[in-house]
Amino acid sequence: QVQLVESGGGLVQAGGSLRLSCAASGRTFSSYGMGWFRQTPGKEREFVSAISGSGGGIYYADSVKGRFTISRDNAKKTVYLQMNSLKPEDSGVYYCAASFAVVPMTSGRVGSWGQGTQVTVSS
Repeated sequence: QVQLVESGGGLVQAGGSLRLSCAASGRTFSSYGMGWFRQTPGKEREFVSAISGSGGGIYYADSVKGRFTISRDNAKKTVYLQMNSLKPEDSGVYYCAASFAVVPMTSGRVGSWGQGTQVTVSS
């Protein structure tokens, strides 16, 4: 089991950038695929991005391709989501996720969730 703690959310103007971090506990971090989901109140949790344990497999939702970049530092047991050119529709609570599968990474395959960090993009 892995404990995940997100940070880096906040309020930003449209077109701005934020970098989310997810710090993980446990000794098997590199064995997990990691991902990010987001959720708006009243809507279902949505896949954003995923990265394999080695970092060799990277996936993005079409809505964020070209704007978001996922990365991980296994030595630091941390996964990052660099978010550029933010849009109001990117607003929501962003959740870090750990899974043994990233192809695909779906909510049903997530083994551990972080508590979430709020991202608000103003128009």
